[in-house]
Order: sequence, then C-alpha cells, then structure tokens
Amino acid sequence: MTTTSTIPPIGFGTFGRTGPEGIEALLSALETGYRHLDTAQSYGTEAECGEALRRSGLAREDVFLTTKITGDNCQSGKLIRSLRQSNDTIGVDRVDLALIHWPVSPTGKLPMAEYLAELAEAQTAGLTRLIGVSNFTIADLMEAESILGEGRLATNQFERHPLLQNHKLVDFCRSRGIAVTCYLPLARGACAGIAEIEAIAGAHNATVHQIALAYSLNQGLIVIPTSGRRDRIAENFAAGAIRLSPAELERIGRLDCGARQIDPVWGPAWD
Repeated sequence: MTTTSTIPPIGFGTFGRTGPEGIEALLSALETGYRHLDTAQSYGTEAECGEALRRSGLAREDVFLTTKITGDNCQSGKLIRSLRQSNDTIGVDRVDLALIHWPVSPTGKLPMAEYLAELAEAQTAGLTRLIGVSNFTIADLMEAESILGEGRLATNQFERHPLLQNHKLVDFCRSRGIAVTCYLPLARGACAGIAEIEAIAGAHNATVHQIALAYSLNQGLIVIPTSGRRDRIAENFAAGAIRLSPAELERIGRLDCGARQIDPVWGPAWD
C-alpha cells in the first residue's frame, strides 16, 4: 500500500496567488509553518511556488509540492512531457505528488486507461514521488483501481467542508486507503454567520474559519486553505491546534446541506 502519511495535513492553496503579491503570500505561508504547497498546471502559479521556495531558504525536502495535470495534458502522449515542464517551471527535479485534475474535461470524458498509465510511468521515471487524483467519484476511483491496482493512489482531492461533507466519497476513500484532501475547506466563507459554528468558535476562542478547518482536520483529512492576507494565513494554520469534542463534531456534522461551490456543467456525476 502507498504510504500517505507524508502528505502534510495543512497545505497552502495557490489558486490566484500570481505575480509578486502571490509570491509574498506563499512566503508568508512558508514563514508561518506551512510545508505543503498545492498548485496546478491550470493555476499559473507553479513558477511562484518555485520562487517562494527558493527565497524561503528552506531545503527542498522540507516542502511538499503538489501539482495537477490539466485535461488537455491528459491526452495521449502529453502527460509526461507536461509534468517535466511543470517540474522545470517550479525548478525541481520532481514534485511530491502529481494529480489528475479532473476525470472529465469540457470536451468530455478523458481516456483514463491512457492517462493513468502515463501517470504511473511518470512516477516510475522519478518525475513525481506519489500519484493521485482530484474530483474523482466513487465510480471513477473504482475504474482507476482496475487500471492501476489498489494502493497506488495517494489521495483524492475534492470539495469538502461543513456545508458539503461528501460522506459517501470520504468513506469510500478511507476504505481503500486513499487519503482525502479537501479543497475549498472554508466554503468560500459561507460558514460565517451559522449559529452552531459561531457558538463552537466562541467556546474555543477561535474564528469560524478555524473551526471549519478543524472539523476536517479532526477527522484525519487534509485541508488546503488559501489567503492573500498574512493574518488570515496564520489564522488558518493555527486551526491545526484546535481539538473538537465528539459532541462538537456531531453538531457540525448536522450542518451538511450539499452546498457545492465548484460544479462545472461538464463535471462528473457527483456521488
């Protein structure tokens, strides 16, 4: 089985962190203590991740780097070349984790047998230490395992927060030893003003955002919040120290209302 314990539980999302301001946000995250940067070929932030890493003075092995392969680059013969380019753009020999960004694209379902074979080949070639997927449904994961075999996928990254808890998919991933990485773990601020979360935040002398993050962290899931503000970057990171009681977890668990934030018309048939 793939060892996933090396994926830091709190990552820093880099979508939108472009240019000099983006580099400063990334540096703030690394100075705060984040050791996991999450980028993607489609974000346009791979270069910023590399620049921030170099400026930080941290050793390469101390920072976990994730990137995601776009749909266009999942077409036959493109994936390995695109991952080499991503590594060159970041300025590293390999990333720690390469994900397939979507199992579908705006033009339809992608050829999974082809792109997963190339992803596995990229791992064998040393371009990435771990491989995984993003936005994969249970059916997609089952197809992926039929191609790669069990234990090859390090993680499935998908939207997950107190208002969209994705229990079926979380449980399936756990049953297969696939780590769950939650994107949009703050639901774009939608947890603010919800009485139950506000009350729990008050009890912990914490913010609503911290409680939203702690909810997933306390369940052993990985979260990748982001912000361009130094104070919010530090606030989010501090959520890792919050311990919620079973009763508090249960109260937040009742808030699931399927409030999906990312739902492209061409997306998969969600569980």
